[in-house]
Amino acid sequence: MSKVFFDVFPTLKLDTGLRDLFENVTVEKVTSTKRKDFLRVYIASDHLIQKEDVFRVEREIGKQFFPNIPVIVKFYEHFTLSSQYDPEKLMDVYRESILLELRESSPVEYSLFKRADVSFSADKLLLTLEDTVFGREKGGELVRILEKIYNERCSIPVQVELAYKEKAAGRNREEDDRRLAIQVAEISARAGFPVQMKGAGLSQGKGTEEGGLSGGGERETFRESGASKAAEETAAQGQSGAPEAAAPPSMPDSKGFSYPSKRAAGGRDKEKGDFKRPLKRSDNPDVIYGRDFEEEAMPIEDIIGEIGEVVIRGRVIRMDKREIKNERTILIYDVTDYTDTMTVKFFVRNEQVKEIADVMKEGAFVKIKGMTAVDKFDHELTIGSLAGIKKIPDFTTSREDRSVRKRVELHCHTKMSDMDGVSEAKDIVKRACKWGHPAIAITDHGVVQSFPDANHVWEDLWKAEKGRCKEAGEPEPDKQGFFKVIYGVEAYLVDDLHEIATNEKGQDFGADFVVFDIETTGFSPTKNRIIEIGAVKVCGGKIVDRFSTFVDPLVPIPFEIEKLTGITDDMVMGAEQIDTVLPQFLSFCGDCILVAHNARFDMGFIMENCDRQGISHDFTYVDTVGIARILLPGQKKHTLDAVAKTLGVSLENHHRAVDDAEATAEIFVKLIPMMAKEGITTLAQMNARGKSSPDIIKKLPTYHAIILAKNNVGRMNLYRLVSESHLTYFSRRPRIPKSLLAQYREGLILGSACEAGELYRALLEKKSDAEIARIVHFYDYLEIQPLGNNRFMIESERTPDITSMEDIKDINRRIVKLGEQFHKPVAATCDVHFLNPEDEIYRRIIMAGQ
Repeated sequence: MSKVFFDVFPTLKLDTGLRDLFENVTVEKVTSTKRKDFLRVYIASDHLIQKEDVFRVEREIGKQFFPNIPVIVKFYEHFTLSSQYDPEKLMDVYRESILLELRESSPVEYSLFKRADVSFSADKLLLTLEDTVFGREKGGELVRILEKIYNERCSIPVQVELAYKEKAAGRNREEDDRRLAIQVAEISARAGFPVQMKGAGLSQGKGTEEGGLSGGGERETFRESGASKAAEETAAQGQSGAPEAAAPPSMPDSKGFSYPSKRAAGGRDKEKGDFKRPLKRSDNPDVIYGRDFEEEAMPIEDIIGEIGEVVIRGRVIRMDKREIKNERTILIYDVTDYTDTMTVKFFVRNEQVKEIADVMKEGAFVKIKGMTAVDKFDHELTIGSLAGIKKIPDFTTSREDRSVRKRVELHCHTKMSDMDGVSEAKDIVKRACKWGHPAIAITDHGVVQSFPDANHVWEDLWKAEKGRCKEAGEPEPDKQGFFKVIYGVEAYLVDDLHEIATNEKGQDFGADFVVFDIETTGFSPTKNRIIEIGAVKVCGGKIVDRFSTFVDPLVPIPFEIEKLTGITDDMVMGAEQIDTVLPQFLSFCGDCILVAHNARFDMGFIMENCDRQGISHDFTYVDTVGIARILLPGQKKHTLDAVAKTLGVSLENHHRAVDDAEATAEIFVKLIPMMAKEGITTLAQMNARGKSSPDIIKKLPTYHAIILAKNNVGRMNLYRLVSESHLTYFSRRPRIPKSLLAQYREGLILGSACEAGELYRALLEKKSDAEIARIVHFYDYLEIQPLGNNRFMIESERTPDITSMEDIKDINRRIVKLGEQFHKPVAATCDVHFLNPEDEIYRRIIMAGQ
């Protein structure tokens, strides 16, 4: 007998979204294996649940109900879906879930399905796979899985037919071949077998692949391990013959410090009661202390606890000494191999300190053999009881840019980006110049304080280059041509160019208005559909007529929309479709001015559907959000429910079109006399009042944008914008209104920036093509960034449409296509916040603190 899901799991804690999703789910049965290590839960639902949400609840049950027992929880879903679903519509909304399920259980089938073409005819699904060995071998299994999902899980009859297509050729085959040739040549050269490369060349960097500073820089990275590394160390040690017999190790004291044992070479001087053991007991000139040894070093990060004797290698990054009694000194060294850092402690006589300190100093590369021990004083894991220390060659290499055509980084943050960047401007400029980049842009968040440091180091680089040319007898280079610092800022841009009344034609508030609201299946005018329209007509300040109807979208209504609006598939099925309803609505409106709360959203859908039906439109429309911002400046939020509460307007059935339209109309009627008291009687006056108000700009959303100065005029205009953003428009962050930017745009280059930029957000929110075109036209160039920068969106609840790296790639492809379509350059940037990869941890700490 079935039970309600939360009756079976009454104490299960889920976030609000998941709890709503499973509120009406029933559990048909629960079974378990004899060993109680696998729990099967059979659930039924009348709405589709994406596989990602199913997996999340499975994990929560395992974590909350079986915290100390390795139990696998697996759901077996059965959906009873509305007749709005057919095989093709189900694939549209459930494809990502199928991919996720295949990725978890069948990687080969996942790869095949991801590259497959899917088409439909009647109740048949044609699955076209790439013609490969795996395609032929696993195609039948993929067919079985899809038929099981359709026929059994979703109760939608379908027959899957299989076809094959020619495998697509690799797009980067030539570049991969060249890169492979370079790698072979390098390995052969290290092994002593020079290889003549014909036509291999150096690969040209694209984006951040080889020439990027982000996470890059001159970090020391390990050379390839293996025979060549061992050969280097052996050659450096200059050893010959068999190693000498091992001497007894020294003994740690109660504090973990290393004391030589009584049996150590040299013995004890009976008269002076002191150790006379020499520092080194090997003929190998590379030995600094103790005896020679041959063992391979292990990474420091692999040393966990007191695991006995270890051998490490590393670079000395700090040295300290403490003189103690009996004319002895404790030497304390911090050594890093760039996987981790460890402290090494040992004792020497006072007269030996200089001898060892002259060799083993900061920056030296050493190999150390000793015993791991936890220092009982500071409780740190250290290496003591040393058997030996010896010099080794530098085992690191400097990162370098091997691209023939050097890139220019146009998005780079220094320490002046508050709580964000971690690198000095001078270090970034030096690195870019050293790598042969022709320029580097400095773009801190909202500020320009790093400009003096960048300019000073540029002057120093110029003097050095001029001196080098003079010494080499070369002509003096062009000061502006040898290397450039591009001065810029990552601004917090506010789009204040949207007027409160759009396309106003001299109307005043005595005109007739239609206040309307729509409900939709989502937020994109191009992708989603209208499901309800509600409107009221206002004449002479009074409500005189109403319009309300459902619209059949011909697609299933997503669960979250159903939960928000209360509108189900059954309520809209059989209603008239938008091609019938829209002309009826426009006829109701006539020549009235349209009014909506957040009108850009509602009008986006109306105009998109007008375009689809070939209906011309020249609407004047007013946004009550903008009016509320003018008249209610002290209010934090200007959402419909917040404004309704302030003005005393009832809003009982929020998120139903007719009720929201009625409430918006009442709000609008109350706002008209309030505007009259402010001297606002026309739409033009209302627009002018909105543009001139810093208070409104302080409440509008901000978007990131890159502003670069291309000359001194641009640099001065950039200073003006930054000053105004702090002095006039600052609210949590320094804001630059688009209207102010338009006033001082001479000499400036404007880029669309990162995922927090206006264009990227518009693509995520599926804005209309017209809106996206408007945004693209505003910028001088468009920007895409490394996939890793935006990986966080896959897990973020704020970006539900981003579920894989492929989704992030698709947005980058869309931006590139927009650049080609509108003839805008597209720049691949790194969004640099740190210079060396090991510095990433510092930024992570800073970000975690926020």
